[in-house]
Parts: sequence; structure tokens; C-alpha cells
Amino acid sequence: MAKRYLVLISRICAVFVGLIALTVFANVCAYVYLRPALPDVGSLREVQLQVPLRIYSRDGKLIQSIGEQRRIPVRYDQLPPKLIQAFLATEDDRFFRHHGVDWQGILRAAVANLRAGGIRQGASTITMQVSRDMFLTPRRDMKRKMSEIYISLLMEAEFTKEEIFSLYVNKIFLGQRAYGVGAAAEVYFGKSLDQLSLAEMATLAGIPTSPSTVNPVASADAAKVRRTHVLGRMLELGYISQSEYDQAKSSPMESRLHGASIEVDAPYLAEMVRNDMQNKYGDAVYTAGYKVYTTLDSRLQAAGTVALRTGLIEYDMRHGYRGASAKVDLSKIVTPAQFDAQLEEFPIIGGLKPAIVEQVEAKSAKIYVKDLGVVTLPWEKLAWARRELPDEKVDRAPAQASEILSRGDVIYTVGRTPESLLFVQIPEAQGALVSVDPKDGAVVALVGGFDFFQSKYNRVVQARRQPGSGFKPFIYAAAFDKGFTPASVVLDAPVVIDDEGKEQAWRPHEDTGQFDGPVRLRDALVHSLNLVSVRLMRAIGGQYARDYVTRFGFDKSQLPDDLTLALGTAELSPLQVAIGYSAFANGGFKVSSYYIDRIEDANGKILQQANPAVACPQCGVPSDGPSPKSAAAGGRAALLDQAPHDGKTLIPVKNLAPQILRPQVAYLLADMMADVIKRGTGQRARTLNRDDIAGKTGTSNDFHDAWFNGFNGDLVTTVWTGFDAERSLGDNNDQAARVAVPTWTYFMKQALEGTARHGVPVPDGIVRVRISPTTGLLAGADDPSGIMEYFIEGNLPKAGLYEGQNPNSPEPDKPIF
Repeated sequence: MAKRYLVLISRICAVFVGLIALTVFANVCAYVYLRPALPDVGSLREVQLQVPLRIYSRDGKLIQSIGEQRRIPVRYDQLPPKLIQAFLATEDDRFFRHHGVDWQGILRAAVANLRAGGIRQGASTITMQVSRDMFLTPRRDMKRKMSEIYISLLMEAEFTKEEIFSLYVNKIFLGQRAYGVGAAAEVYFGKSLDQLSLAEMATLAGIPTSPSTVNPVASADAAKVRRTHVLGRMLELGYISQSEYDQAKSSPMESRLHGASIEVDAPYLAEMVRNDMQNKYGDAVYTAGYKVYTTLDSRLQAAGTVALRTGLIEYDMRHGYRGASAKVDLSKIVTPAQFDAQLEEFPIIGGLKPAIVEQVEAKSAKIYVKDLGVVTLPWEKLAWARRELPDEKVDRAPAQASEILSRGDVIYTVGRTPESLLFVQIPEAQGALVSVDPKDGAVVALVGGFDFFQSKYNRVVQARRQPGSGFKPFIYAAAFDKGFTPASVVLDAPVVIDDEGKEQAWRPHEDTGQFDGPVRLRDALVHSLNLVSVRLMRAIGGQYARDYVTRFGFDKSQLPDDLTLALGTAELSPLQVAIGYSAFANGGFKVSSYYIDRIEDANGKILQQANPAVACPQCGVPSDGPSPKSAAAGGRAALLDQAPHDGKTLIPVKNLAPQILRPQVAYLLADMMADVIKRGTGQRARTLNRDDIAGKTGTSNDFHDAWFNGFNGDLVTTVWTGFDAERSLGDNNDQAARVAVPTWTYFMKQALEGTARHGVPVPDGIVRVRISPTTGLLAGADDPSGIMEYFIEGNLPKAGLYEGQNPNSPEPDKPIF
């Protein structure tokens, strides 16, 4: 009997061994058959995930993320432990114990499916999911399944578990265009991974089963069911406690989309960068994970945005109320949810939020604002709204609220609290603000309009408008290089210009209609006298002046070939003007604007690094002898005070900006423009209480454009205001001094807060002497009316010389008066 059992056992063992041998043989044959078609799993080390273009400020804050797929690659050590456990619990709890294929899991799934009478449970490991997603087609057959197994085994031999898991959580699709857990956390919760709660982690881990249907935005209920399942598995595996489970399970399910965590509001600059990157790298720019670090300063950009919007709103309020933006039927709107739903139809524009007028009293109105509820507007917040009349005029002041608002009106407001809320309207006028570093032309703030999504037209670089009197300093610089001085006296009186080839003579005039007679050039610039500028340009020669001003970077084709150039009839962009003014702020050097500091690929390799020419007044002519520190930089280098945007301390000679103005001429103009703020058309900027600022207003013909171009040693900022479809900004009361200067002042107050005084330093070759304020000639020490004036050494006023004569010319010039 025992012998028969031994024979039976031996036969069973033989069959079992045979089955094993057959299985091994079959697998070997299958592997040999499939091996030529299997991919090289090592190529996963070079895999390029589709990552959007990301644009950052110079201080590393996100400006924009641009691309079809939203993905934020993360390393394994950046994954919260509970997030790892959530995915393991629902996808592959034996991931760290098997070798790519979980035979135990396969057996368990087979049993479960047999009991259920159909496919109810899968057995794919995380490794198998990665192999399938990276290398195989969606087709379901035995060949694909065997390939999946072999690839998984090969992957486990090639990569660590942590590397495989990282690839999985970065590659997986999680709905709503979100690929990877980093992007999903941002899309569904507006958070980074380290900010997620346990409930939010479980929500993400529950999505992979059906990304399009169980994500929180598609179905909050379905997402909640899946979250409960994930939490249950985590509890079952001992990853969380019962109290953690209960708290996470009861958490509300957030069900709205969040944008990328934009930290800097700079869409106009982002579009400039996007366009440059598209031209350079083609469509790959949206998927290759490029990172662009701009020269933008996040603090200054925020200040610029607020300043421009504030200035435009203030101008708009002075010109009357144009009426409600829309009208809604309040009989169908009762609950806060209904009010909120109605307001969703009206966009937020430039930070202005829509509101619905609920009730109008004699001297007040109640309005509904989303997130604030019902707010009462008192009379002092309504009284500004005089009815707009043609030609930028306004009607009489309203006597009661019903003359302004009625029930159901959709209006716009600004303010974060009920107490600070103001009733405003979307401005019709537009503006631009750009600020650059005069040391090297880096753009540190750029606002191309009131709201990018209302109008994508970038007025900083695309608008070509007449700078008006803001162009006069360039003409004065040309005159100073011809021997004129701040004390030169020129006549402010009517003049008639007869140009050949023109049917009518040109009769320039002063905006005030008044004439001051003989005026020193300093006072002429301070008070922006037009006729003095015309006479000055005629005295130095129109062609000479036109050629001279091109050194500031202006294209000659943009400059009119006549004396109107003296009044700023060239058509220039705000950025061009700001860069031109940089020469006055940096001691006379020509810098070029740039806004991309560096470009990196997805792996952090620097593909492009800005290498701007830098203004360095103290460098002088560099010596040929290399210093030890500069030998590697090309043999010659010059010291530079630390540049705030990149921290350079040495500049190769090839990076020294060319000198286009004598430093003495640059200083004289800067000092004269400081007087524009102290006692001229820029006096509103005196509220900054700083003695290191200077600038010049500009108003074009018929008040179509209002400018202020101002600076100190660290910043040059240009502000422009006008209508896109050119029309007058108003009467004499709405010249640049009232329209553009306040915006500039709002910005510079924030920009210069806490910074040390940094005016344009006095260069060698400048002398200060006493002159007569009437004649501009040297005055004696005993002359009680004498005033002090700066001159370039060797070019002092001479007795007996009529003003307007060039003291450096061998022949007298024609007198100007």
C-alpha cells in the first residue's frame, strides 16, 4: 500500500516538475519571441515628460504657465509620505515587496473574479502600469500582457522602486488636463503637494481608476465615494488611525478648478516671452519644460499694476459717469446663490468686480457684491458720478442717488472690504507703465494696459505715440553739445516757420497762450515752453538735431524731418522713451532693453543667459593689463557697483555700454529735470519727499497723449495715458501733470520705499557759478539777485556775448531774438 502511495506521489511530483519545466520553457520561448520587440527600458532615464513653458520673475515667482498639459514634475523626496501611502493603498500595496509582477496579487484577483463571475479586480502593479503607459498600446491581448510582464521585470532590474514610483506619479493622467500629482494638486486645490490635507491626498489617489469621471470637478459625489474607498484601504493597512479616517472622510469635497499658482500679475510681459520662445523653439516650447527667468521684479510689477489702474480710474472719474454696464431683472433673483450666479456673467476687469444694485435711497444705495454680500454705498462714494457729456465734459453734480443708479443696474466696484469698497467704472482711456534699470536696460516692471484680458494690445511696446514735451531733453542735450548752457537765454515769443514744399507756414504756440519773452533754458525746460525748443532746434540745425537724437536708440525713420521734432512729434513707444531717458540717469551711456535673464531646459541646464552692456561711469578706459580676477573673462575687466538683478561685480570690457553723452551733459539735463519736479510741471511728484528724482512731462497736440518720464540712479519709469482710438484727453486741466504724473508718483512711492538716496552724481568737469537770472551772464558776488547755476568747465557765459551765440564757433551764429 505504502509503495502505491510512493508511486503516486512520485508521479504527481513528476507532473508538477514537468509543468514547471513546461512553464519555464514556454516563458523562455515567449521571451525569445517577444525580446526583439521589447523596448530598451533604460530609455526611461531620458524620457521627456510634456511640461508646459513656465515664466518666472527675477526673484523666482511664477508669472505664467503655458501649455496644453499641466504638469509640475516632482522628485520622490518631495512627495508627502501620506500621499505615497494613499496611492499604494489603492493601486499596489505590495509595491515595495514584489519585483514588478505581484503573483500573489494575480492569484487573489483571479479568485475574486471567479467568485464574482466577471472582471471585478485587477492585478496590475504600479510598475506594470508604467510599462503599459510608456511602451505599449491600449490593445488587450495575450501578447501585450506578456510584454507588459517582461517589461516590468526589466524595469525592476534597471530602476529603484523610488525611481519607478516617481515616474508613475509624474506621468499619470488625473483629469482636467492635469498630468502628475503636482499639477493635480494645483488644479483641484490650488496648493502645492506639501500643503495638501489627508482628505485631499486621498482624493488624488482615487482619481486614476477613471480620471475623466471621478475627479472632483467632473463629479464631487463620485470623487467622494472614491476618497472614502482610499481612506478605508489606508485604515485597513494601518497607514492612518481611526480618528484620521473619520476626520478626512467628513471633510467637504472642493469641486472647482484652480489656475496655476500665479504669483506675479504680468500677462503682457508673459506674452512677449511666449512670442520670443515660440519664434526660437517652435511648438516644442509648450511641452519641453522650458523655464524662462525674466528681469521683472515681482514687488515693482505689483506696484506698477496698481499705480496704472489707480491713475486711469481717477482720470475716468473726473470725466463723468457713462451709466450702468448692464441691467438685470431682480424679480428672478432672490437668494445670494442666485445673485452670485447672475454676477458670473460679468467678468472681473482690471481688478474691478461687478455688483448689482438692489435698492436706491435718497443719498445712498445698497448693492450686492460676490464674497461681500450686501454693501451700502454712502453719498460720498456716489457724488462723483456726474453724467458724461460730449467732448470730455461733465454735467452738473447729481442731487440724489436716483440720478445715478436704479434697481437692477450692474455696476463695477473696487475694494476688498465693505468699508473700503468704491463705486467706479471701467475706464475708457488706456495707459502703459514701464520701468527699467538704467545700468543695463533690464525691464523691472511692465504694464501694457488696464487689463490684458480686456485688451491684449501691449501699449508699452506696440503703441507708437507722440511723446510731446517729453522729447525736449534730447533736443537740449544736442544743444548743450553745441555750446548752449542752462543759462542760455532764448526768446519765448510767436514764431512763424516757412518750410519749402509746404503749403502753409507752421505757427507753433504755447499751451497756455501766453509768452514769457527771454527765458533761460533751465526755466524753459522746467515750464515746458514750446517756442523756446523750436528756436533752439533751429539754432543748432534741424539735421544735426535729428542725427544727434538717434544716439538714444531712436530709429531715424520714426523722426520727422522738420522742426516739429522739437515738440515731440516723433512716434515712439513708451519702452523706447524709457531707454532713451536711461542715458540721463546713468551718466550718458547707451543701454538696450531686455527682459529675459536666462532660459533653462527641463533639467535646469542654462540654454541662454543675458549678457547686457552695462553702464559704468567709474570704469573709465580699461587698462590692457589683466587683473587676476578678470583674466578668465577675457583679460580685461572693470569694476561695477553691484547690479541688483544679477549681482555681477566684474564686467568684461566687451560688456561696457558705449558712452553717447558726455557725463557733464547728462548731469546738466538730470539736474534741470530735477527742477521740473521741484517747481515745474512735475510738482505733484514732490509728495515723494525725495531729492534724488527728476523727470519731464509730455503732452502731445490736442492733448491726445499724456506722459511722464522720470528717474533716479536706480530706476527709469515712463508712464503714458491716452485713448487707443486717438482723441483728446480733455482741456488744459488734463495735461500730463494731472494725468500721468500721479500714476508715476504712485509707482515710485512703492518702488523707492526703503531705498537709499541715489541721484545722478556730479561728474568731474562741472562747475557752479553765480549768474544773473535775467541775462544768464556771470553776476558779481555783490549782486543780490544772483543765482547759482551749473556749467561745463570751460563753457561759462562770456561778457558781451548775446545768448544764442555758440561760444565754440569761430563765426557768430544768427541771433535767436
